[in-house]
Amino acid sequence: MQSKTNLIAFILTVIAVLGGCASSGDIETLRDEINQANEAAQSASATADAASSEAAEAKAIAEEAKVSADEANSKIDNMFKKSMYK
Repeated sequence: MQSKTNLIAFILTVIAVLGGCASSGDIETLRDEINQANEAAQSASATADAASSEAAEAKAIAEEAKVSADEANSKIDNMFKKSMYK
C-alpha cells in the first residue's frame, strides 16, 4: 500500500515539475515578444499622431480655401448684379 502511495506521489511530482515549469528560455522568448509588441504599438501610436496632425493641418488649409472661394463668389455675384443694373 505504501509503495502504491509513493508511486502516485512520484508521478504527481513529475507531472507538476514537467507541466508547471517554464524554462528561462521560454520566459526570455516571451519577454522578447512582449517588447516587440510594445515597440510596434508605440510605433503605431506615433504614426497615428503624425497622421492626425497632418489631417488637422489639411483641414485648416481646406477651411482657408473655402473662405477664399466664398469671398470670390461673393465678389463675382456683386459684379454680376452691378452689370445687370447698367
